[in-house]
Amino acid sequence: MYLHQELTEKIIRCFYNVYNELGYGFLEKVYENDLLIELRNNGLSAESQFPIKVYYQEKEVGSYYADILVEGKVILELKAGDMEETILNHELQITNYLKATNYEVGLLLLFGTKPQVKRKIFTNDLK
Repeated sequence: MYLHQELTEKIIRCFYNVYNELGYGFLEKVYENDLLIELRNNGLSAESQFPIKVYYQEKEVGSYYADILVEGKVILELKAGDMEETILNHELQITNYLKATNYEVGLLLLFGTKPQVKRKIFTNDLK
């Protein structure tokens, strides 16, 4: 059993519901807005553009915004379009979000010609 498996399964179902309804070709923000509606319609709390601060030796050195935080447990990063050659970069991006926070699970959701889901885990004992 994976960490937050039941929750991530619900999120992935919501992702496919949005993808099956909209298909391919919209801007990332459209998918983000639709996924927020779908998540909330399925009884999940979801916060968009969740701020993430990065610290070095207790000094803030940068900040990012994760696309969506679900149930205060899972970070979602959404990408629109086909980008096979850059998937690794986006996987590293969500891994860095997990490193910079106390959250341990992230999903990279790709709204391309073929929908894809990449699951990332970075446990707190590694931080």
